[in-house]
Amino acid sequence: MAKSLATFRRYRRTLARFWATSLTAELEYQANFLIELLSVGGNLAGSVFLLSLFFGHGRSLGGWSWEQALVVLGVYTLLDGLTSTVLQPNLSTIVTHVRTGTLDFVLLKPIDSQFWLSARTFSPWGLPGVVMGLGLMAVAAFRAGARPGPQALVQVAVLLIASAVILYSLWFVLAATSIWFVKVWNATEVLRSALVAGRYPVAAYPAGLRTFFTLVLPVAFLTTVPAEAILGTGSSQWLLASVVVAVVSLALSRWFWGFALRFYTSASS
Repeated sequence: MAKSLATFRRYRRTLARFWATSLTAELEYQANFLIELLSVGGNLAGSVFLLSLFFGHGRSLGGWSWEQALVVLGVYTLLDGLTSTVLQPNLSTIVTHVRTGTLDFVLLKPIDSQFWLSARTFSPWGLPGVVMGLGLMAVAAFRAGARPGPQALVQVAVLLIASAVILYSLWFVLAATSIWFVKVWNATEVLRSALVAGRYPVAAYPAGLRTFFTLVLPVAFLTTVPAEAILGTGSSQWLLASVVVAVVSLALSRWFWGFALRFYTSASS
């Protein structure tokens, strides 16, 4: 127990140093914040406008009202901001490390290589998306009549963490395939485009796509399930399922990384 606690503290200090260094470097280009703010605001406005096209004359989207659908969009915006803040800046470099041979130096470091590759960089320019996503979720949920209590807020937090873990695991597994396929970054862009489906409630899609977005590409667990918890329409079964999917996804990413490294040929060999 004491050893595990000491390891946790060591990794926590390492993460703090990683992100402090990244922030120092990134804040030299403060104009990027304004550019990202305008970009996220424009993308969000476009998404809201596109979503509004499905509503009118009392219509709903898969049984979801306008305000409820905006909660789903808010969750998606939050996760997209998280992607720009942590996932993309880190996982996009795995391909470069493999191609140039600098992965050798990562593997030689006295720290877990997956942790290093996943958390080395922090980009503050994705934070506007995180803030706007949280704001849209709160305002839309309030207008939809949701008044979550402390227990519901804990469930929402757990589901959002589970969503982030699932999203990270998908990205990492795909990025890790660069051990075999160097130009895998195009595939990660395809994945990001596929996850755009999470902007809308899964119930809005035909039955076949609902099954696909739940059992194959878990879009439902990324946005719809957390949105249902925020609105107070979720269930304990979906909460448990999200946690299980997150744990299994993370475990698979750990296993797959170890498996991929068996086939890695270092630059010096």
